[in-house]
Amino acid sequence: MAKNIRAKIPASDTLIIHDRNKEATANFIHEVGIARDDPTSNRAHMGLMGIEIASSPRVVAEKAEVIVTVLPEPSHVKNVFHNILNPPLPPPSSSSSSPTSERLFIDCSTIDPTSSREVANAVHCTAQGRFVDAPMSGGVIGARAGTLTFMLGASSKAGGLVKRVTPILALMGSKVFHLGGQGAGLSGKLANNYLLAVSNIATAEAMNLGLRWGLDPHILGELINGSSGRCWSSEINNPVPGISPGAPAENDYEGGFGVELMKKDLRLAMEEAISVGAKVEMGERAGDVYEDVAASEKGKDFSVVYRWLGGKTV
Repeated sequence: MAKNIRAKIPASDTLIIHDRNKEATANFIHEVGIARDDPTSNRAHMGLMGIEIASSPRVVAEKAEVIVTVLPEPSHVKNVFHNILNPPLPPPSSSSSSPTSERLFIDCSTIDPTSSREVANAVHCTAQGRFVDAPMSGGVIGARAGTLTFMLGASSKAGGLVKRVTPILALMGSKVFHLGGQGAGLSGKLANNYLLAVSNIATAEAMNLGLRWGLDPHILGELINGSSGRCWSSEINNPVPGISPGAPAENDYEGGFGVELMKKDLRLAMEEAISVGAKVEMGERAGDVYEDVAASEKGKDFSVVYRWLGGKTV
């Protein structure tokens, strides 16, 4: 995502990043070359590359006008924004009366809508900028290719906020859906990931069933993807190695969307369903499956459910 942003923003702009994962940061440094936020940095080099590594999220927020955050859990989002907002941030360097110069926080985390609204309220009540929720779908494959789908929750009454956010998200994705006010993007994301959680298991079961019947996995995959059973899990992220080029299944289920994250997203979706009285029959059993898979296949892509099922290999 960071590489796509850097490739598409003006050369005169600086991309400032912070990642708690030191290995991921080191890999990024190795790929693109970097400068750091310390007095000994080669500022000319940093200006040439247009990329800077910050020591904390607070440093990113102090230096940037647009801040994009992606974190695993609601508690992480709340903690990061508490540290960003306290003490109050200085005005953006190009601060003016224009709404487009107001500091903009875009949170792409998948958390519950209530927590997101609490963070938005903290930002807005302290007059430190604007906050929107914009969770994404498309996985690691979509992040690398710049084809993510974003689900935006932002007020359409806040002075062109949606119009300002949309082209920023387009730097990282190919589709942006404005679902409504604050928190609506997350409601859309949880509905989507509820379906994904269930369809991933169903795809794994169907592929295993076909292979145990003696069907060729490639022909079966083509059949499903050319018929009514087609879905993202069958076409883009098929759990059987060799069916979807570049899918985690081809690399021992490494990379991709971690099974722990899917377990978390399904839990959030179930909690929200209960809060509105929605009947979700498949979710409880799917939650049990991901609980077991996460225990035995920690760190793997969620399509590893195929291996957990005892999926037949060729």
